[in-house]
Amino acid sequence: MKFELKLLSALDKVFQDQEPFAQPDLPMPCGFQNENFAFQAAYRLTDTEEMWIDFRVEIDSPIASCIHVRQVKQVPVSFPIYDDHDDDYVRTAPGMYPDLLSEIHPASLYAFPNRWGSVWIDVNPTADTAPGVYPLRIRLIREAGGKRFNEPSGQVLAEAVQQVEILPGQLPPQKLIHTKWFYCDALANYYHVPVFSEEHWRIIEHFIRKAVEGGINMILMPVHTQPINTYIGGERLTTQLVEIVAENGEYRFDMSKARRWIAMCKRCGVEYYEVAHLFTQWGCQHAPKIIAKVNGQEQRLFGWETDSQSEEYRHFLEAYLPALDELFKEEGVQNRVVWHISDEPSETNLPYYLAGKELVQRVLPHAVIMDALEDVQFYTRGVVEHPVATVHTAEQFVKANVRDLWVYYACDDYIGVCNNFIAMPSARCRIFALQLFKYNIAGFLHWGYNFYHTARSQYTIDPYASTDADGRYPAGDPFQVYPGADGKPEESIRMAVFSHALQDLRAMNWLAELTSREHVVELLEEGLQEPITFYHYPRSQQELLKLRCKINQEILKYREE
Repeated sequence: MKFELKLLSALDKVFQDQEPFAQPDLPMPCGFQNENFAFQAAYRLTDTEEMWIDFRVEIDSPIASCIHVRQVKQVPVSFPIYDDHDDDYVRTAPGMYPDLLSEIHPASLYAFPNRWGSVWIDVNPTADTAPGVYPLRIRLIREAGGKRFNEPSGQVLAEAVQQVEILPGQLPPQKLIHTKWFYCDALANYYHVPVFSEEHWRIIEHFIRKAVEGGINMILMPVHTQPINTYIGGERLTTQLVEIVAENGEYRFDMSKARRWIAMCKRCGVEYYEVAHLFTQWGCQHAPKIIAKVNGQEQRLFGWETDSQSEEYRHFLEAYLPALDELFKEEGVQNRVVWHISDEPSETNLPYYLAGKELVQRVLPHAVIMDALEDVQFYTRGVVEHPVATVHTAEQFVKANVRDLWVYYACDDYIGVCNNFIAMPSARCRIFALQLFKYNIAGFLHWGYNFYHTARSQYTIDPYASTDADGRYPAGDPFQVYPGADGKPEESIRMAVFSHALQDLRAMNWLAELTSREHVVELLEEGLQEPITFYHYPRSQQELLKLRCKINQEILKYREE
């Protein structure tokens, strides 16, 4: 019997119909004692007399308790990228792409003739894991199954040894504030559970806990139903934490659910909060959906029919905003909250945006107001004091000397810049850490942690069948995790790789504390033909992994001095 096994970097993407090639001269997988790192084992059956073979993975190592093995599954990609893309994509045609990292269940691993598959091998050391180089012997063991069902299991189909190194010390805590927008309605819709039922709360907590594990430390809080990604005149499923009673033009607020949300987030490790946008997206001309009890009956108090500058809505905000602010103060998070007016404002709706901002600043003069935008003039003219700049215009914001600059990327960021689409090489996602460090970026935002809807939230989709919001956004843009069984999220390769990038950033910050930021930038740009920018950066995984090794070596060197 012929069976192939190849050890690969975590930055490789293994397609079923393409033989993977181990990159030459890659450094040994390594990490500090509180750092996750990974590699892959790719396999295929070459014996065409077998229809398929079931197998299991066994790993023999002194640090076996630190090892977690998952299956890399292929997902359908019907819309990989726009036609005018650049050349830095692994593929651009529709097809099956590797992305889902799934737990291995009994009889879930099988090999077919001349069809490649892979497993993802995580190394998760702890402070108690002794530093050193360790062998990991990976064995693929035959289970009963295949063409000849009576063949006994237990045969070693293939084996290989991967050396890994645990470095002495622990990465410092993450400084970057990181949010990927969280959609409670997507979870209620997908799992068919009532909003804020006990089952919904259980599922939400699973997804927030996974987000924090991946380096997300800020969560978008649905104090009212989020008006983002909603078609004009349409409604998202109501997910409103604050219960409101309206009587004779006055308002009472029950913050019980909001307090429960904050307690849950604290329990999961969330540090920062962002309030759902106070006005509609791309225009700021209307109010978000606000539900209240009027004469004992729930009804929609405000929505698309409400002019954002109406006296009724302004009067409501004058009561609502101080009540929210008092909640945050009582919960001890007031100084870790950001407020949004409207996402991606433009010149055509500027008067509405300014009016909304003026009201919020008048009611809450200490509020940190932050919105995503492309045009740097909105900052230089004082429209948005705390901009979140899209990466394809971020250089302009850097030149404008924005203090504590945030950046984001979305579907429009696909030519020349980093992003996290399924069709992109993983290195193009992880290399982002170099840019975050060089420009001393304070925060990063992405619009889709778990957006399981079509564009503008017109209906719910199955992300295992549609990775592109039913053909609207490049595959992978809408979500980072898949909605697994029992309300538990399954990680994507993209989520895992981005968490590795955040660890790279922590290592760079650690070295900067030991030396200087200038020293680290010089190290990153050593040997490059031009300085690192948002458009110019190392493209290969070899360069990236070798850079990380250089950073590690420098950390160890300066710690000893």
